[in-house]
Amino acid sequence: MRIKRGKTVNRKHKKVLKAAKGFRTLRRTNIKLARQAVLKAGQYAYRDRRVKKRDFRALWINRISAALAGLELKYSRFVEALKNKQVGLDRKILAQLATTHPEVFDRVVREVVK
Repeated sequence: MRIKRGKTVNRKHKKVLKAAKGFRTLRRTNIKLARQAVLKAGQYAYRDRRVKKRDFRALWINRISAALAGLELKYSRFVEALKNKQVGLDRKILAQLATTHPEVFDRVVREVVK
């Protein structure tokens, strides 16, 4: 008696095609192309989860730097002063303060730099 694999293959194919939902052209319906597209999408997703962290850090630094430019202070000097005073605020919080509560940010800067 031979083994028929129809159910197994169909299940595997459905799994890949479900992951390829939203792709365009044959990458959505053709199993070979869909498999390649899903694998590549997974690689990009893995890589970009790390890149996202870098991008956000750069954004926070830019926002802090822009806020400090109005106070005629350089970012590197400010970070050095933060370390010397052992202030536990990270860049994300400082950037939020700089954009949403500039008066609080100004007070933090004055307190750290003096």
